[in-house]
Amino acid sequence: MLKRISEFTAVFEAKGIELILPNVVQTLTEDELLQIIPDVDGWIIGDDPATEKVFTAGKNGNLKAAVKWGVGVDNVDFKACEKLGIPITNTPNMFGAEVATLAVNYVLGLARQSFYIDREVRKGNWIKPAGRSLKDKNVALIGFGDIGKSTAKFLHAFDMHITVYDPFAKADESEINKFTFDTFPNNIEKADYVITTCALNSSTYQIINQDSIQKMKKGVCIINVSRGGIIDEKSLLAGLKSGHIDSVALDVFENEPLNTESPFVHMDNCILGSHNGSNTIEAVQRASNQAIDYLFNFLSI
Repeated sequence: MLKRISEFTAVFEAKGIELILPNVVQTLTEDELLQIIPDVDGWIIGDDPATEKVFTAGKNGNLKAAVKWGVGVDNVDFKACEKLGIPITNTPNMFGAEVATLAVNYVLGLARQSFYIDREVRKGNWIKPAGRSLKDKNVALIGFGDIGKSTAKFLHAFDMHITVYDPFAKADESEINKFTFDTFPNNIEKADYVITTCALNSSTYQIINQDSIQKMKKGVCIINVSRGGIIDEKSLLAGLKSGHIDSVALDVFENEPLNTESPFVHMDNCILGSHNGSNTIEAVQRASNQAIDYLFNFLSI
């Protein structure tokens, strides 16, 4: 939203609201937020650490309401807001198709090595690595919310077999006929592709770890379009180096932005993203309008 804020300034100006726009690449620190939030009436939260300490400082200042821009809420202490009496919501069901198309893009990229071919051709190397067909391949899909459902629908069109892992999954009759539902990590050894689209919480933190990776078949491909904390990166690197994992595609990482000294940077069998799965022109417009509407309603303006 910040990069396209000029599209929304007139909305705030019409309400007589001053916008405070911090200069940030990915997230502000808690200390930086403590200097900013007490001075604002409303806060549209990105991926910043929206902790109890920050909300308390805001409550002791001018903060009256907050909205988490987007779907993921693992960085936001909603219980603290409830305790402090600060109205808050996120903007659910905004990016299902957008993040799902990135997941599909990664599946295709790993299957046909298109990203690797692109890098080599730019170097003058006319390489022709053999790809993998997608028909009849097995997908382990961890998470069946808005993003997971869209991902499953898209991959089903490639005649892939999808097993859903989500204890809260509520599938309609048509989905039950298309997909298999199981408890993680049952039958994970059948998966050719493991895709994470789940929320980050105590039950999903590092759900992809040494134990679960060892249960996967040799040559598995792993894709993460949810949150970096879903995967134990040390175990992922070990699996890549040993050859147990064929390749990975990661839009998110435990620490962002990704350090240029990260071992992932030097691995040709990795596709690296920039936590950009939701970023389409249309989706940003939609989520931003929703976040602004929620905030204005909270502030009664």
